[in-house]
Amino acid sequence: MKTIFAYVKPYKWPAIIAFCLMLTELVVELIQPLIIAKIIDDGIVARDIETIGSWGFILLVLAFSAFTSGVINSFFSSHVAQSFAFDLRNALFSKIQSFTMATYLRFPTSGLITRLTSDVQQVQSVLFMSLRIMIRAPLSAVGSLVMAFFVNPKMALFLLIGTPILILFLYVIVKKGVRLFSEVQRRLDRVNRVLQENLQAIRLVKAYMRGSYESNRFQEVSGDLQFDTMKALRIMELIQPVLLFVMNISLLAALWFGSLDVQNGEAQVGELVAVVNYALRMTGSFSMFAFIINVLSRAKASSERMEEILLTEKGTETYLPSAYSEAVHSTHNEAIRFDHVTFQFPNSKKTVLHDVSFTVAPGEKLAIMGATGAGKSTLLNLLPRFYDPAKGEIYVNGRNLRDWPLEELREYIGYVPQSAMLFTGSIYENVSWGKQGASMDEVRVATANAQIHQTIENFPSAYETRVGQKGVNLSGGQKQRLSIARALIRDSSILILDDSTSALDVKTETAFWDAIEGEQATMLVVTQKIRTAKGADRILLLDEGRVIGYGTHEELLGTNARYTQIVMSQQEQEGEA
Repeated sequence: MKTIFAYVKPYKWPAIIAFCLMLTELVVELIQPLIIAKIIDDGIVARDIETIGSWGFILLVLAFSAFTSGVINSFFSSHVAQSFAFDLRNALFSKIQSFTMATYLRFPTSGLITRLTSDVQQVQSVLFMSLRIMIRAPLSAVGSLVMAFFVNPKMALFLLIGTPILILFLYVIVKKGVRLFSEVQRRLDRVNRVLQENLQAIRLVKAYMRGSYESNRFQEVSGDLQFDTMKALRIMELIQPVLLFVMNISLLAALWFGSLDVQNGEAQVGELVAVVNYALRMTGSFSMFAFIINVLSRAKASSERMEEILLTEKGTETYLPSAYSEAVHSTHNEAIRFDHVTFQFPNSKKTVLHDVSFTVAPGEKLAIMGATGAGKSTLLNLLPRFYDPAKGEIYVNGRNLRDWPLEELREYIGYVPQSAMLFTGSIYENVSWGKQGASMDEVRVATANAQIHQTIENFPSAYETRVGQKGVNLSGGQKQRLSIARALIRDSSILILDDSTSALDVKTETAFWDAIEGEQATMLVVTQKIRTAKGADRILLLDEGRVIGYGTHEELLGTNARYTQIVMSQQEQEGEA
C-alpha cells in the first residue's frame, strides 16, 4: 500500500489539518467523562448549582468545538480523498498507456477497468474514512483505557483483561480477510469481462438467439462473486460479536467491582460513571473495528492489484527524444527492409514469422496476401514496434527500427487496423483525432480521398454527426472509410492498411485507390482481393509465417503455383457471380 498512498503526499497539509481536527474531536470526547464526573461528585452530590452551571457551560462549549471541528474535518478529508483518487486514476491510466502490446496483453481489459474504477474507489473511501473516523476508533479505544486508569486504576484494570485476546483475534481475521477480498476482486474482474464481451457482441447474441445462454453464463460468474463475497463477509461478521462479548464481560466486571468500591467508600460515584463511560466508548470503538477491518481488507487487496500496474517496469514504452539530425523524409533508397525477421509472441513457443526478408522502395505500394493465420497482421504490427522481432532486423529509411524514438517512428506511420475502431464523438472529432489541431479543410480533404465526404454531407448534421460507441450507428464500409480518413490526415510517409478496404464495393475501392494515387507515402496493404493486389508495385505472399512469393502480379502469376491458384479461384467466383 506504500506505493499507492504515496499519492497522498501532495496533499499532506490538508491531510494534517484534517488529522488535527479529528484529534480535537477525540480530545473533547475523552475529556467529557471527566467533566461529567466532576458535575456528579462536586455538583449533584454536593448540591452545588453554581458548579453544575459552570461545568455544564464548559461541556457545551467543548461540544460545539467538537461539532465545528467535525464539519471542517469533513471538508478537508473529502478534498484529500478526491484529489488523491484523481491523481491515482490518472497515474494508472498513464502507466497503461505506456505498456507495450506484450505487457498490455498480460492484463485482461476487464481487470484494468476494475482497477481504475472499483479498486480506486476502495482506497479513496478508506483514505476519507481514515481522516474522518477510522483512525479515531483505535485512538479512542486506547485513549479511553488510559483515561480510565487516570480516573481509577483498579476499575480500569478490568477493561484491560480481554485486550491481548482481541489483538490476536483481529490479527488473524485481517490476514484472512485480505486473502478473501483479493479473490472477490478477481471474481469482479470475471463478471466485468463477461459483461463486456456480451455488450460488445450484442448483435451476434441476438442473431443467434443466445440470450438465455449468455444470461446463464453471467449468472454463473455472478454467483461465484456472490459466494466469495458472502464468504468474506461472514468472516468479517464474526468480529463484532466477539469484540462485544469480550468488552461486555470486562464492562460487567468493572461495574460489579466498581459498585463494591463505591459502597465501601473506596471510590466516588462520579469515578464509576466516568470509568463506565470510557468502557462504553471503548466498546463503541471496538464495534467499529468490524467495519474498519472489512474496508481495510478490501483496500489492501485493491492496493496490491493497482501496485501490480504501477510497479510494472519491464515492457513499458519509452519516448526518448530523437538523437538524430537527419530529416525524417529521408532520400534513402529503401523505405522499409525486413532482414531475416523471426517472431513469436511473448510467453508463446509458437513461431509466427519465419526468416522473413523483403524490401519496399520509397513511394511503392506492397500488397500482402495469404490465408488466415499466415502472419500478415503480425508482420504489420512489427513496423510501429508494437512488438520487437525475436531474430533479425527491421529498417525504416535505412535506420534500424530499434534506433528510432517511438514518438518519431509512429508520427512517421499512418495505421489503419483490421477492425475499424471509432470513438464516441462527432465525425469531425474522429477524423481529426489522427492529427492534433487539424483544420476542417484538412478533414474534408482526408474524407474526400477516403470516399466518405459526400456521405457525411448527406447526414443531417454533416461533420457534427455523433458517432455511437464503436461506430454502432454506421455501416461497416462507412466505419472503414472514416478509419482510413483518420490515417490519411496524418500525411504520413508510411501508410499501413490492414485489410481495411474489405467492406468497400468495387467502385468505391477503385475510386479510393485512384484518389490516393498521387500520395507520396509508401504503402503496405493487406488484402485478399486479386484486383487490389494487381494495382500494387509488388506482392508479398505469406504461408504460415513464411515468404513463399515476392514480386509483381505478372511475375508471380507465371512462377508461383499458390498465387496462380488464388487468381484462378477468384476468377471462377467472379465468373459464377
